Amino acid sequence: MNSDELLRLGRQVIELEARAVARLGELTGPEFAEACHLIMDCAGRVVVTGMGKSGHVGSKIAATLASTGTPAFFVHPGEASHGDLGMIIDGDLVMAISNSGETPEILTILPIIKRLGVKLIALTGNQESTLAAQADVSVDVSVEQEACPLNLAPTASTTATLAMGDAIAVALYQARGFTESDFARSHPGGALGRRLLLYVDDLMHTGDHLPLVQSGDPLRRALVEMSGKGMGMTGVVDDDQRLLGIFTDGDLRRSLERGENIYECAIESVMTRDPYSVRAGTLAAEVIQMMRTRSINAVFVIDGQDRVCGALNMHDLLRAGVM
Repeated sequence: MNSDELLRLGRQVIELEARAVARLGELTGPEFAEACHLIMDCAGRVVVTGMGKSGHVGSKIAATLASTGTPAFFVHPGEASHGDLGMIIDGDLVMAISNSGETPEILTILPIIKRLGVKLIALTGNQESTLAAQADVSVDVSVEQEACPLNLAPTASTTATLAMGDAIAVALYQARGFTESDFARSHPGGALGRRLLLYVDDLMHTGDHLPLVQSGDPLRRALVEMSGKGMGMTGVVDDDQRLLGIFTDGDLRRSLERGENIYECAIESVMTRDPYSVRAGTLAAEVIQMMRTRSINAVFVIDGQDRVCGALNMHDLLRAGVM
């Protein structure tokens, strides 16, 4: 089989699965809203179960629900018959996935689920099946054919089921008013989590690592401080540690261009007065925006008494993965 033929087959599968998902939108009716209401009324967790490929899809649906504000986890139906049913308790809700609606491992645990009084949502391609009949709500995820040439391997059906799971998860988190901050709390290791959960206090240089000189110090003292602390700047403070000015690499270049005697002049004569600063407790993402807007590369952090308590620059934000 040549490359052109392989490409044709690949596109054929993608187009077939795309049609299956598009058709799913036409099949989706009031039962979708009923399923969402059941989940929103659930006082416990959503327990997703499915066998084989449906199980893999179910595991992903459970993960998506959990990461978007709906407590959920996956239970393998085969293991459920051998002890894992103990994970399901009063107040939970079960979402069972089976294309045929006759998966033996799922049918085996239905009586126990019913005895617990747990609500049951079915995602099935067979609305005449045992699972659909036993469910409180049955959501139709049927497809006309699989992408498999033999119409056997779960392909289009698993894609459609996955899309339905995403639709339920997104509808739920919008209904609940799920925000970026809520998402970040579930994803502290991701880029969004770092942007929304990291504060300047987590990243700033403090104590002896702060590049600072006192008002009245000579410029040469500021140069030593700036070089030693490696931040490309030094702050100028008064006796109460309040920020009076800042001296940066750019200020040094401008001083040399003016012919300043960098060994003799006082820092006040060349510093930038009343520099921009940020308050402790500011989100790192806000600092990035401020730096970009004002075209600066570093900033000092001040506390509630307007005293310098930290400093950070673009390199600190890059290392933290905030940008």
